[in-house]
Amino acid sequence: MSSSFFIKTKGNPKTTKKGKETAAVKRKADGDSGGQSKIRAKKSSSKYNEEISSDSEVESPNMSKKRQAKEEIEFEETPQEKKLRLAKLYLEQLKEEEEKKVEDESFEADLIAGRLQEEVLEQKGKLQRLIAKDLMPPDASEIRVLRGHKLPITCLVITPDDRCIFSAAKDCSIIKWDVENGKKLHTIHGGRKGTEDRHVGHTTHILCMAISSDGKYLATGDMNNLIMIWEGETCKHLYKFTGHKGPVSGLSFRKGTHDLYSASHDRSVKVWNVDENAYVETLFGHQDVITGLDSLSRERCVTAGGRDGTVRVWKIAEESQLVFHGHEGSIDCVQLINEEHMITGADDGSVSLWSVNKKKPLGTVKQAHGCHGDPGLEQPHWVSAVAALHNSDTVASGSHNSQVNVWKCGQNYRGLQLLFSVPVSGFINSLKFSSSGQFLVAGVGQEHRLGRWWRLKEAKNGIYIIPLKRKPSNPEEAKQTE
Repeated sequence: MSSSFFIKTKGNPKTTKKGKETAAVKRKADGDSGGQSKIRAKKSSSKYNEEISSDSEVESPNMSKKRQAKEEIEFEETPQEKKLRLAKLYLEQLKEEEEKKVEDESFEADLIAGRLQEEVLEQKGKLQRLIAKDLMPPDASEIRVLRGHKLPITCLVITPDDRCIFSAAKDCSIIKWDVENGKKLHTIHGGRKGTEDRHVGHTTHILCMAISSDGKYLATGDMNNLIMIWEGETCKHLYKFTGHKGPVSGLSFRKGTHDLYSASHDRSVKVWNVDENAYVETLFGHQDVITGLDSLSRERCVTAGGRDGTVRVWKIAEESQLVFHGHEGSIDCVQLINEEHMITGADDGSVSLWSVNKKKPLGTVKQAHGCHGDPGLEQPHWVSAVAALHNSDTVASGSHNSQVNVWKCGQNYRGLQLLFSVPVSGFINSLKFSSSGQFLVAGVGQEHRLGRWWRLKEAKNGIYIIPLKRKPSNPEEAKQTE
């Protein structure tokens, strides 16, 4: 042991001497021209530097190894312990994520439950959103008018996304409008009589139109007994349906499908499949010309029978019908509010609310738009158009007394209460609420859509976009909280 110890001590000075000699040789080779004192100083400093560096070289590896060994003893994990630790971390993360999910899911579950409840009520025809109490009459300056047709507007529809309006008139033309800026997006010009073979479009008065719930197809019906099918986006002509033996007075697509129902002055209702360009069946029952038709998502439609004084609900699959009596005059317009309730207007000046489960109206407002004529010979203003905001308590009616009336339906659709009137001069031939309930659109003309009994020269043929303003929510409560 002692010999090996002394050998190590002898080896150390040799290495230092060698280091000194090599350092001196290097410095000479570098060509330093300084004095001997500088050389001695450099030698001495290099000596100390070399001694320190040699000590650090000997000691630092040993020290670092010892420290590493201690750290390994203190912190070294077995593979099992590492797995356990990672598993615990993973479980904690999962727990946090699950807690967040539970919060989100509970919120979503409430939303979904609300939606499902609404859908169930909608399918049952019992959904009645209470919107009317918040509506305010618009200012006259806020009503926009779109003009483009040369003759009275007879019908219109709003696209499902509320961005566009299609209108048709006695000038045989169809115009697609942009709701936001009021510009014409597309015009399908009407043709002259006798040009049916070469003209793509209508050559006589267009009486009705309908758009599918996805906006893909537009259907129009005219006095020539024809139904034209157009592509909703591009206004390209697709098909022509022939089969009715009288003017086509009512059209409606079944919601969620491309099944088309049509009504005519030939007293029949026909069913078409637009996807397959096919006729399906014909239903008979009315005793006079059919003046209006509407449908929703069920496989049924409702029609107004004009002078036969009936409203009929047609169950297409069962090929059966329900008959309702109530108006004293010709029933000229009908609109479904939901699957179980509807509103009608007649030329006796009355507006009626109906349930499909009762043969008589739930409520009727007589002389809904007042009377006209000489004293003692007053006649009520005909109700020429009705509209309903689907699944709500808000409906509207139009006549030729220069007003559109907006009504609130009573609870369970028993009774009508006038909310306000909007000044619109002319025959209100068509009324439609937007899907969102943000606006009401009226198609106005100088004449009635079905004839030329009167002519209001002061009226202008156009489309009136009426905004439906809402009252601020609880202003008194807001003041109290402030």
